[in-house]
Amino acid sequence: MADDDDDGGAPSPARARIGDAVRARLDRNPMVQRIGDAPGFEIYGRPDFLNAEECADLRAVIDAGARPSTLFSGSANADYRTSHSCNLTPWDPPVALASDRICALTGLPSDHGETLQGQRYTVGQEYKVHCDYFPPTADYWQAMRKTGGQRTWTAMIYLSPVEAGGETHFPNCGFMVPPVEGMILIWNNLDRDGAPNENSLHAARPVERGAKYVVTKWFRERPWTT
Repeated sequence: MADDDDDGGAPSPARARIGDAVRARLDRNPMVQRIGDAPGFEIYGRPDFLNAEECADLRAVIDAGARPSTLFSGSANADYRTSHSCNLTPWDPPVALASDRICALTGLPSDHGETLQGQRYTVGQEYKVHCDYFPPTADYWQAMRKTGGQRTWTAMIYLSPVEAGGETHFPNCGFMVPPVEGMILIWNNLDRDGAPNENSLHAARPVERGAKYVVTKWFRERPWTT
């Protein structure tokens, strides 16, 4: 149940405990590595999380359902996010496999996870700097607070090689992660106190050659409801 006093932006022992549990689990996994050395931001990577066939299956699902992407805020700024995206059907076998594997890797409960979303970027398409956590000043925060609360961790899988461009850029940390087919990135959108972390701001850099496909799963602090 949502805390009526929770504004989403303050430190939260409950959210901090989620971060502690996922961090400990990933740190124990020899297949997972910490990325970057920026203090105050936690991001991990695991290569070959999905194989080539599994990536191809998800690319086909994305192609079948992709529509021009929209902004969570409902903004009409068409230049800010120019990709195509779609929410994927949870019981579709390739989608269920990826979601279950993400939950097993992170230890996060499946009912805390939002629907897996697919994204496709072709040449010139991008998503400018944004946050995955919900700003407590946003007009949609009250609705999000009642449907699972703040976003905690993000898991994103690269589904295709990209000839040039398409990096995930973390500008406040000073590094980018290039697309590698089958690799998963997992990052904490909150700081160690459980408050939104501006170091988690990121952007999908424009694709210069080729096409970039990803799937993303966001986790909430409580069970997610629609």
